[in-house]
Amino acid sequence: MPERELRCVICDGDMLFEVPPCEDGHDDCPELVCTRCGAAEVVAPIVVHLWKPGERTRRVAPQQRSAA
Repeated sequence: MPERELRCVICDGDMLFEVPPCEDGHDDCPELVCTRCGAAEVVAPIVVHLWKPGERTRRVAPQQRSAA
């Protein structure tokens, strides 16, 4: 099993982490387990989508401009 050294929040220190056997059947499992206490750590990329209000969002839609 591949091993990595990461900071464990339970052990409060740099500990050795290993990839447990994956039950899902894929080879690149994002889960790691602390070899000392067994705490699980998921290492996956985080995707953040930002919404910036601009000039286009302040305009009124055409159907809202029509008179009643």
